[in-house]
Amino acid sequence: MGQNHNILVLLVAALISTTAVAEPSLTPHSAVYNVKISVLGGELNTELRATETGYIATHRVKPTGMSRMISRGSIAETSEFRAADGGIRPTLYSSRDTISRDKTNATIQFDWDANEARGTVNGEAIVSLMDTLAHDRVSIQYELMYDLLNGEPSAEYTMFEIDRLRSVHVRNIGRKTVKVPAGKFEAVGIQHQAEGSKRITTLWCVEELGYLPVIIEQHRLEKLKFQAALKKYRPETTP
Repeated sequence: MGQNHNILVLLVAALISTTAVAEPSLTPHSAVYNVKISVLGGELNTELRATETGYIATHRVKPTGMSRMISRGSIAETSEFRAADGGIRPTLYSSRDTISRDKTNATIQFDWDANEARGTVNGEAIVSLMDTLAHDRVSIQYELMYDLLNGEPSAEYTMFEIDRLRSVHVRNIGRKTVKVPAGKFEAVGIQHQAEGSKRITTLWCVEELGYLPVIIEQHRLEKLKFQAALKKYRPETTP
């Protein structure tokens, strides 16, 4: 009896220990946003898929309606990343921008054994040394979502912005009710700005959607340059 009781206690303790260390994870999903870029209208499609080693996120912006008469092309960004201690770690990033004034075609590989980010930007080879965890322009959104799921984002991150590393300052600007085409939500505002940049990005994230941002805004010199409002959201079901 005493031995069986001790075994039962150990099993319960192990179960409690396993439950305690389990952290909420990102929810694979697809989402569609209405987009306004200055005076142009468009659509942002995002997708997060689980892979054997982690996740792959794809973001694509394209003009819609009459905006297609003014601006042709699209912006497509993809980030592959895996779970790491206390967060996520990018492994591959690619960007193809045929809309912006400065057309960009970039592929960056994150080599964490060598602590290097290397690849090509518009045909030119680049190599940057990383002395800390760094994110690309897509994976930083999912790192913020992951950190919200597990507590609170840090005050500072490092972002690899196409060809250079930058410190990114993050702050929580509070909660408010937001209304978007997908519905009405209580959201928390997370704002981030790269060091030396005049651009401020604000994400209004919703807990019931795994802290997916339902509004994404970018201001430059206090002028709104980009806004995306959630129109459709679909979580991917696990088979």
